[in-house]
Amino acid sequence: MSGSNAGLAGVVAGETAVSTVGKSGAGLTYRGYAIEDLAVRAGYEECAHLLIHGALPAPGELAAYRRRLAAGRGLSAAARAMLKLLPASCHPMDVLRSACSFIGAETGADAGAAGAETGGDAAAPAGSDAIRAQADALLAVLPGALLYQRAFAQRREPLDTDSGADSLAAHFLHLLHGTGAARDDQVAALDAALVLYAEHEFNASTFTARVVASTRSDFHSAVTAAIGALRGPLHGGANEAAMALIARFRTPDEAEWAVLDMLARRELVMGFGHRVYRGGDPRSPLAQRWAQRLVTTAEQERHYAVAQRIEAVMRREKGLFPNLDFYSALLFHNCGIPTPLFTPVFVISRLAGWAAHFIEQCEHNRIIRPTADYTGPPPRPLPRAPAGAAAE
Repeated sequence: MSGSNAGLAGVVAGETAVSTVGKSGAGLTYRGYAIEDLAVRAGYEECAHLLIHGALPAPGELAAYRRRLAAGRGLSAAARAMLKLLPASCHPMDVLRSACSFIGAETGADAGAAGAETGGDAAAPAGSDAIRAQADALLAVLPGALLYQRAFAQRREPLDTDSGADSLAAHFLHLLHGTGAARDDQVAALDAALVLYAEHEFNASTFTARVVASTRSDFHSAVTAAIGALRGPLHGGANEAAMALIARFRTPDEAEWAVLDMLARRELVMGFGHRVYRGGDPRSPLAQRWAQRLVTTAEQERHYAVAQRIEAVMRREKGLFPNLDFYSALLFHNCGIPTPLFTPVFVISRLAGWAAHFIEQCEHNRIIRPTADYTGPPPRPLPRAPAGAAAE
């Protein structure tokens, strides 16, 4: 596709009641709630319930929801055996993709899949409640699957995935660092980051999940495909690239010279600009404040100063603003999360949004099948004998 619609830019590909992104007078909202309010006043479990189940939970519902997620953190013996078989060098995104596919096969969960060929536009044969249960179960178990494989690959020791933590953020950091090793502000910062990453309308991975859902496939297949889309560096890897860039420099001046050189050579500086937002990513200031609050060491202070200078250069030279990935890289780093796990954390958070869109697609389904403008050769005859063929 050429012209202004390349990459489907500006093309309305469907309707959704899940979120708004960059809409005039609305900004970024999850089911009508502004991200600025959710990131400050709601935890990730509240947002996951809002997205997956359609409404914010009442206090009693929230406690029960957290208990339900905590109760589902255990890995089956078969899942643990599968994770041990993955290569020690396996990319963490491959771990999540493999774990999701295996869990789908292990549970035999195929709600939303067509049991018979009833046609692409038929209503989903399985109820949305079954899909919501699958989404909750996967949300509960994926952090443990990721870190179980990591622990076994590094130390050849099994990891107890029942951390006892009451939130997903605390659970993740307890499994990663050990119970009680993470500071309260690190848990709160990661919780806010999970809220910020939870949903973002028809982005590449979410649209992938909706396309899979539209074919009447199952939830785990859709999530596996979405993980594959998020694995691409132009979608999910920007925070990793941003951290690698920031960590390269010893001083803000050195960073400025290097970024100016990158711009002169027309190199891409990851973590800046956005396809939808033109006046600034509303999530970025929230991530920046948390990244700054977490600074406790000289190295972290240097990283933050370098990041600020890079932001200033990009605004001055290109008129570009940081997107969520830029300062979330520092947020994750200051929580002690290794850089290769940045995008997997994105996956764990965005699972709630993928589930919401999968359910919505199933409830109002029409198979997604766009058309294309043909740019190949005009109609032509097939040669009588293929080139190189022996004559009779």
